[in-house]
Amino acid sequence: MPVLLWAGTDEWRAEAADVSVKQGRFAATGVQLGVGPVPYRVDYVLDTTAAWVTRTLQVTAAGAGWRRAVELTRNPNGRWTCRADGAGTVDLPLPGGDTAALTGALDCDLGLSPLSNTMPILRHRLHQRAGAAELVMAWMSVPDLSVHASVQRYEHLHTTPTGAVVRFASGDFTADLVVDADGFVVDYPQLARRITGR
Repeated sequence: MPVLLWAGTDEWRAEAADVSVKQGRFAATGVQLGVGPVPYRVDYVLDTTAAWVTRTLQVTAAGAGWRRAVELTRNPNGRWTCRADGAGTVDLPLPGGDTAALTGALDCDLGLSPLSNTMPILRHRLHQRAGAAELVMAWMSVPDLSVHASVQRYEHLHTTPTGAVVRFASGDFTADLVVDADGFVVDYPQLARRITGR
């Protein structure tokens, strides 16, 4: 499929993801550029197994005088591991985290990125039919790359001529995501909007 591009709608941010989809899985290589809370560049590689379950998420983040990297992996038995390192000094939380709270999680969720919302939407076919799912996600915040468990809910609201609207909720935050026929986010209110060619 073509490279997917998003522009931030809450502040200046840009993301590009080169996604390959086949037989119930996808792989993506992407880059995200942002200015808050500090100017940064994030590069990531995401790979899933069958049924859109995360296999690995490798992320590097860098800015003026600092760099950090995290590799988050889920093995076939459902056990998560996290390796983190960094260099330089920046006023951000430490990268990585305790994976014990991720038991039962199938998905990663890369902060500020509309791409990783696609996995649970596809697995539960919420871009095609009514339904809802409450999930524990391995959420990696950006740009610090700290990892936390995040309880999230996805609910199909209605179909559209070009896809569907899926409600996303986490804590007190709620957003109605507009997704295309393939389940990829087109509009994520308060976060990002997809850029399409003319």
